[in-house]
Amino acid sequence: MKIAIFTDIYAPWGSGGIASSIKAQKTELEKLGHEVTVFCPGFDARERNVVNVPSHRWIKINKSVVSKRPTVVEDFVLQKFPDFAKFDVVHMHYEASCSLAGVRLARRFGLPLVQTMHGREDMAIAINIPHPFKYLVASLLNHMHAKYLPHHIKIKRDKFQASTRARAKMWELMVNQAEYADVMVVPSNHFARKLEHYGVTRPFVQVSNGVSAELVQMEFVERRLDDGAVLKMIWNSRLSHEKRILPFLQAVAMLKRPYLLHVYGDGNDLKAAKKYAKKHNLKVKFYGMQKREKIIRTMAEAHLSILASYNFDNQPMTLLEAQATGLPVFFCDPNMLEVVPSESYIIAGGSEPVAMAIALENFEDTSIAKMSKQMLKHRAAVLQTAQNDDLLGAYAIAAQKRPQTK
Repeated sequence: MKIAIFTDIYAPWGSGGIASSIKAQKTELEKLGHEVTVFCPGFDARERNVVNVPSHRWIKINKSVVSKRPTVVEDFVLQKFPDFAKFDVVHMHYEASCSLAGVRLARRFGLPLVQTMHGREDMAIAINIPHPFKYLVASLLNHMHAKYLPHHIKIKRDKFQASTRARAKMWELMVNQAEYADVMVVPSNHFARKLEHYGVTRPFVQVSNGVSAELVQMEFVERRLDDGAVLKMIWNSRLSHEKRILPFLQAVAMLKRPYLLHVYGDGNDLKAAKKYAKKHNLKVKFYGMQKREKIIRTMAEAHLSILASYNFDNQPMTLLEAQATGLPVFFCDPNMLEVVPSESYIIAGGSEPVAMAIALENFEDTSIAKMSKQMLKHRAAVLQTAQNDDLLGAYAIAAQKRPQTK
């Protein structure tokens, strides 16, 4: 198959789980003999079959490069690929301008269109935008999105997920984009149910994000924590408001047991996190952005992987990489129970720092070995190689739903 992937986040000009997941998909599909072309923002792409679309030099969101408006991207793609109609399927991964161009091109040429929806854009607005501007920013984004993909569904405030006018506007954006796809790929069941609640009628195919086999090819052993030994934890997520690094550090400050926290990543809370850790004399080491291989080596020596987000993540790579390395996990969002194997985690009784501290203080040290054993038993399930058939199945459904007109 000839597959065109459109995404607004891809390495090295974007970071995080979405970029890692798409890269793993591209690598494994190419191994199977498929021709995969990734269209993404950035400059000087050096990876084979990765095309950087026109992008802004000085505009970044969460340190990721932003592409120019969809019509500019469309014109560029058609100049580079005048035979665009020869692609067998278009797969989009985001809701910003590069991905919107992919939607418009797929519809223009009658190509099967698959969308993976990764994020909770409603929560990104609710958490990261100052209160007086939340509705203004959400309305502006909604208006700009509708300019390129007309909206047919309106979302009003409710007591479910659209609890504010700003969040309702972002759900309206997400739902309307989803309705343009022939098939919706979702990594988690709980997110699919939310989309259905707000009116998405497209067929859903659940396909897990995947971890590259090459990334975790070293041998991982069962973790053990002796009574009273230092609890080694690793934070492998953005240091951002929505990932809640500061509430977690507040929980760490309450611990009486010996611990060491390794923090990898960057984000809008990095300076505040360093300042808090220093002020409270916490045993925390900050490494910033590092190569995945280095992070994996630290995970191999840790006892717990930490995820402190709440009602934000759908299927974070933090948990999948932990499973792929046999590392037990800690989280406080009950939605994550569907992501990891049973008896492989510690879950806090709430999202508050005190609830997280209680959970970390009171688990039995000997349970780490049991949790690690469960993770090692199921590690192959999260490799990208295990997701290939489901992903190709989603492409086949999309092709049946919209027969190609080439």
